[in-house]
Amino acid sequence: MRSMLLSRRDLEFLLYEWLRVQELTELPRFEEHSRETFDGFLDLCEDLATQYFAPHNKLGDANEPSFDGERVTLIPEVKAAVEAFTKANLIGAAMDAEIGGLQLPATVEAAGFGYFQAANVGTTGYLFLTVGNANLLAAHGTPEQIERFVQPMVEGRSTGTMCLSEPQAGSSLADIVTRAEPQPDGTYRLFGSKMWISGGDHELTENIVHLVLAKIPGGPAGTKGISLFVVPKYLVEADGSLGPRNDVVLAGLNHKMGYRGTTNTVLNFGEGKHTPADAPGAVGYLVGEPHRGLSYMFHMMNEARLGVGLGATALGYTGYLKSLDYARQRHQGRVVTAKDPTAPQLPIIEHPDVKRMLLAQKAYAEGALALLLYCNRLVDLARTATDPERRREHTLLLEILTGVAKSWPSQWCLEANNLAIQVHGGYGYTREYDVEQHYRDNRLNPIHEGTHGIQGLDLLGRKVIQHEGASLRLLTERIAETVRRAADAGGEAAEFGAQLDTSWQRLLSVTAAAFADPAVALAQASGYLEAFGHHVIAWIWLEQLLAAAGQDGDFYAGKRAATRYFFAYELPKTGPQLDLLAAGDRTTLEMRDTWF
Repeated sequence: MRSMLLSRRDLEFLLYEWLRVQELTELPRFEEHSRETFDGFLDLCEDLATQYFAPHNKLGDANEPSFDGERVTLIPEVKAAVEAFTKANLIGAAMDAEIGGLQLPATVEAAGFGYFQAANVGTTGYLFLTVGNANLLAAHGTPEQIERFVQPMVEGRSTGTMCLSEPQAGSSLADIVTRAEPQPDGTYRLFGSKMWISGGDHELTENIVHLVLAKIPGGPAGTKGISLFVVPKYLVEADGSLGPRNDVVLAGLNHKMGYRGTTNTVLNFGEGKHTPADAPGAVGYLVGEPHRGLSYMFHMMNEARLGVGLGATALGYTGYLKSLDYARQRHQGRVVTAKDPTAPQLPIIEHPDVKRMLLAQKAYAEGALALLLYCNRLVDLARTATDPERRREHTLLLEILTGVAKSWPSQWCLEANNLAIQVHGGYGYTREYDVEQHYRDNRLNPIHEGTHGIQGLDLLGRKVIQHEGASLRLLTERIAETVRRAADAGGEAAEFGAQLDTSWQRLLSVTAAAFADPAVALAQASGYLEAFGHHVIAWIWLEQLLAAAGQDGDFYAGKRAATRYFFAYELPKTGPQLDLLAAGDRTTLEMRDTWF
């Protein structure tokens, strides 16, 4: 049966025909791999996601975690799924072989991980955070920290979290107040409270490794005074065995409209319920240097932004496939010109407006998936580049695309889920069909790992001007190169290329003029992010069109149709947005709170 999670045919097109990931096996890091091992990995991911994750997606949504004041209870299927994932060594899929990883390309890892997010984003949340936590410590931790904390995560004996937000600070990390008191033995004792901590408590594994942002007393004010600490739920002895319970206490669970299978917690550090070594405070181990914690945490945060974008994409994609299947099977109505009321009803996929909604979903989901895989290929290229200048180029390009790769799917694959409900009609609102849950799960992603507003401010206020505009110039060069190839190809590819070039040049001119008044420009940052993202996806679709050139069959015809849709229906939407940005509208700046 064809999978209702992701399209394997689309993955193969993106990986092998467009991105040519098989060429990565020519690099020393990936020389042990081949197209055969990549395909085997995708097979394994699809099989495990289908067998262990998808069957309890609705059950986990209906029976969310509970807390009785002492322990968290989850449905047993979650533990079985997590164990199946870790026994297959998928935590370390892209990690170094020397710490037990499979050393796969991040591009291939992302393609496989998408199956799990499409199947059950709630259960996958525990694994998603663990991979990011382990990658950060592998990059910035000491050899001892890697042995004590990363190795158990790779082996599936521990999970990991990221503890950033606090009740009074929210996304404003400069205002966190959790403090870390230095101890004579080189450890720290942490005191404070953290909010919205996904996977913060459970009994799926023997230990939980928390990465916690805190301030060492006497350090600089604001974000420059933030340090990063490893704070395990249970202390780990020198021989790797578990020690006493650390002073990390679950204060309560948050209850969300989606992602219900992932515990979302309030954690108190140093509350005094547990006193390791008969002293107050949660024992923490400094990662790297003092006061550089936020820079280290961005390693995990940027990886998580790509992961959130991939999760949003996967939910949009599976909703698209399910609404497509429904539209083919559901018979209702007749062609509008039909005069005979006794004529057979049509499958609703024959109605033009249903085709419009399906085409939109296809354009959003397949475009987003292509962008996420492209970004992960940049991760691979930056990691393996031997030329420092090439590494810098890959990194700068990834930096300007990361916020787009997080936010664009979070907005438009959510819209794909909205359209999937609409295709189902009244049934789309019922819990008997999956699409209503996909929408609820996906609604969190515009907030996860930095809201649209934060990503817009970062893009316009930092990324497009960083290094004297180097990132934006690199992206412009990539787009221009695609436009040149489209012109050489002729036909509709050349037409789309010219359309993209004209619109992109307009965006560049608006960007340059915006900084005449930075306050006005940044007030429009969310609109700028949306327009910027639509241009990036138009470029990605033009790339797919060129990769499909000269190929026959329904699959390639579908790629061409989706490209036509995006350039006819979606890219023109950016015109009014750019007009608004160019006008320097001050409506939101001048609005007063008393006028609401």
